[in-house]
Amino acid sequence: MSNNGHHFNGASSEAPILRAQHVSKLYTDGQVSALVDVSLEIYSGEYVSIMGHSGSGKSTLLNMLGMLDRPTSGEVFLDGQPVSQVRNLDSLRAQKIGFVFQSFYLLPVLSAMENVQVPMFEGNLPMAQRPKKAVELLELVKLGHRVNHSPLQLSVGERQRVAIARALANDPLLLLADEPTGNLDSKSADTVFDLFAQLHRERGMTIVLITHSEDLGVRADRIIRMADGRLLSDTRSPGHSSRQAAADHGSESDLGPAGLGLGLVRPPRPKSILPPFAVPDHG
Repeated sequence: MSNNGHHFNGASSEAPILRAQHVSKLYTDGQVSALVDVSLEIYSGEYVSIMGHSGSGKSTLLNMLGMLDRPTSGEVFLDGQPVSQVRNLDSLRAQKIGFVFQSFYLLPVLSAMENVQVPMFEGNLPMAQRPKKAVELLELVKLGHRVNHSPLQLSVGERQRVAIARALANDPLLLLADEPTGNLDSKSADTVFDLFAQLHRERGMTIVLITHSEDLGVRADRIIRMADGRLLSDTRSPGHSSRQAAADHGSESDLGPAGLGLGLVRPPRPKSILPPFAVPDHG
């Protein structure tokens, strides 16, 4: 399924920031079709959730969109550039995509401020300016009082907010989130989704996230549903019109700053995405 040339931000002359064109993914160990002829377009400033049951293909699709894996067939375009022709995917990811994972992958020996600076080593910001920017990002996620704390000194929800600040370190073109609240309690999950809403509303951040939570997923402006490796629907969120109307009237918000069948194992993410000594955090 595709949008057939239509999209949701109202700018018909604009090219998509991210596009999947007839993307399929076959895992040869078992001949499992994780994605089947998926086409979609994501435009600048959109807030999109991808929902589906476990095994629907949503994580596999996010891996393709984020260049963490390559499709068996089809093509992914990032900012108009075909990914298959990119020689240095690591550099392109570092420059244009911020990732938020279910397991936070913070470095336990570093402070919150130091963790946020890790992606900056792939960017162009002078070293002397990195601590200041890291602090600003931690203040954005309401952790200005935790800049010198290690991950073990933070709550699970705070660790995920540090991970979100880290994802913004290089001013990415878009933010991709893979089950970002999967390890969080309901209160912390609400805080994280409020933060995504704020980033979208105040910064115009392009956000694509996958979630199994219906309550949280419908907070996005656009909802894509998947099953059996295919797109089932691509619709506006029921609450989008009221949110847009409030935004148009300048109302203020009080918000605070993988495949089919059993036995499919998601391929490991490239080590270059995360430092080899980063450890997953399961709370």
